[in-house]
Amino acid sequence: MTENVVHLVKTPPNGAEPDLTPTVLTVVPDAPPTPLVPLWVRSGRAVKTAVTHETTKAAARAVARHSLYTFNGGRIVARRAWDSKTPARYERMQRAAEAAGNYELAAEWEERGQRFRQARHHRRMDLLHSPVEAAKGVGVGVGMSVGVLVALGVVMAINNHDVTDVVTPLKATIEFIATLIRIVQLVWPTAVILGPLFALLALWSVGSKRQAAPTWALPADTRSSEGEPITPSIVVKALRDLGVPALRNAIKEMGDAGASMLGPIRIAGCGVEVDVTLPSGVSTIEVQQRRRKLAENLTRHEHEVFITIPEAARTVRLWVADSGALDEPIGPSPLVTDETMSANYKTGRAPWGQDLRGDAAALSLYQRHLLITGLSNQGKTAALRALALWAALDKTVEFRIADLKGAGDWAMFEGLATILIQGPTDEDVIAATEMVEGLVEEMEQRLEQRRRDPSTVFEPLIGIVDEAQVAFMCPAKDDDKRPYGGSKATSRYFMAVRKVHNQGRVVDVLMWEGTQDPTDQNLPKLVREGAHTRASLALGTESQAVMALGEKAVNGGAAPHLLRQGLDKGTLVVASDGIAIPKGQSSITVRTHFIDDAGADAITDRAKAMRSGVITLHAVDRSEDRDPLADIDAVAGDGKRAFTQDLVKRLSALDEDAYGTWSFADLSRVLETYGIEPYKSHGRMVVRRDDITRALAERDSDGSASAS
Repeated sequence: MTENVVHLVKTPPNGAEPDLTPTVLTVVPDAPPTPLVPLWVRSGRAVKTAVTHETTKAAARAVARHSLYTFNGGRIVARRAWDSKTPARYERMQRAAEAAGNYELAAEWEERGQRFRQARHHRRMDLLHSPVEAAKGVGVGVGMSVGVLVALGVVMAINNHDVTDVVTPLKATIEFIATLIRIVQLVWPTAVILGPLFALLALWSVGSKRQAAPTWALPADTRSSEGEPITPSIVVKALRDLGVPALRNAIKEMGDAGASMLGPIRIAGCGVEVDVTLPSGVSTIEVQQRRRKLAENLTRHEHEVFITIPEAARTVRLWVADSGALDEPIGPSPLVTDETMSANYKTGRAPWGQDLRGDAAALSLYQRHLLITGLSNQGKTAALRALALWAALDKTVEFRIADLKGAGDWAMFEGLATILIQGPTDEDVIAATEMVEGLVEEMEQRLEQRRRDPSTVFEPLIGIVDEAQVAFMCPAKDDDKRPYGGSKATSRYFMAVRKVHNQGRVVDVLMWEGTQDPTDQNLPKLVREGAHTRASLALGTESQAVMALGEKAVNGGAAPHLLRQGLDKGTLVVASDGIAIPKGQSSITVRTHFIDDAGADAITDRAKAMRSGVITLHAVDRSEDRDPLADIDAVAGDGKRAFTQDLVKRLSALDEDAYGTWSFADLSRVLETYGIEPYKSHGRMVVRRDDITRALAERDSDGSASAS
């Protein structure tokens, strides 16, 4: 290969001196020439780019969409006209009823179709005589009209003394008709052009309202946010394509294409519900394990389809939400909107939220221990607090609360709860443990009193520990080396909770707990199984769901681990006999009302107004010497009177070591020392607040010693 060197001289414009620096251009004769791209190749690339451009695609989809709106709108109108003129609609309903096994309804539709045929026959027979009758009617009408016009002309002729006026009305009528004919002649060409256009516009309107176009041609937002309506054919197709060979083959072999498997599709709240009887050889667990695929086959998200097991054998119950319905809020709590609402611990039910059907979900709290679990920041405290806010509207309910998060979520119970502990430290856990042990002592005293008098009725005492996992995992130990946390028999918190679970219900001493992320370490088995009402928000795994709700509930379809973390806040799966659960199911999904701090403050203000004054106690130093009269004055409250039974409870809560074993007799002994006499009011022993204040003032003035 040879190279040729060519020297080029650049000549500048405007007569300037040329640049004599040579520019070397190397020419390689033997090198292959650069191939030229054929014109047809470039044109093909341009066409391909234009076709694949997003704007082109959108324009093509728009053209196809609006064309199909018009075409399918015509089909819809034609179908409606056909249904109105023929018994096709009745026959279609009859076949659907037969496929569902509802033969009584099928017979009713058959009877309706027969009546339609008879009415249509009578109308057709009437049409045979209608031309003659119409002609007679037209003749009579024209004759009467002419007679009326001539009579009017005669009247005008007599009045005007002009015989020509006899035909004036008739002449005017003929001219008016001629004018109408001329107007029609002028408008008709335009109507011939615009009429079909308006007809096409009407067909397009019908098709657009029904979204009568393929999914790929619809706008992107419509395709992503709206699912198809649930019909029997869609359900059967979704089951057929579920990936269960036995189910697919059974549907193919059915003469009705699988319609006999389905019960009636019922509207259920913000969705629909249908029972599916599976063919032999197909188990319910095979359908449950394919929830996501079933949801996608139904054009829904996984969280919009719930599968439960009713009582009937080989049957699954599908609840399918309307697209996007579960992402909409359910509205405020009645506790916030109804300022006159009251509560009754024994007979009432707390308004907690709504079930998936949209019906109100209310929970009975009567003699039921409660456990709520879930991942962090899913609404656990809000759900637990909503129940406590309702119970607070019953003035007989006493609360002792330990908030081991310490973020102020329970601060509104200051002045309402007799004990309120707030904080995550070991000292707060110790105080919470002593609070629960106080519940045990109160329970044992009530049990002893019940044994002496079986007819004794006690006021409800509810102990609440929020973020209970902090207590179970606390490493602190007491002076006897007993741990406060843990799940062994030596754990003080664990054993106290177990004792309340074992016997507290019968004397209305209840334990409510809220905990995160349940495991055997932070929620021991004996504690979680001691709760009568178990509820769970979103969890991470199925094993955690079993811990939270129990194996029976999970096997029956409860699936808190399938809830969406962060998106399904406040949505609970509840297993309890205190809430209405559909027959045959072991759990129910509840979307709880959210009550913010401002609403909670308003509710607790109403609850405080019902009470005579509650002294909220916190952790106290038990080593100091006590002054019984001063302590009685401190816990008596601001009311005019104080119940002696409440005074004994508050003194015990104030200092368990000093007053934990006190009875009414001990209280009376101290009061009598200072000349204070309890008396009975409305069947209960009370003490005047002024008597206590007076006795304390007199004692301090004369320097008398405190009674012991």
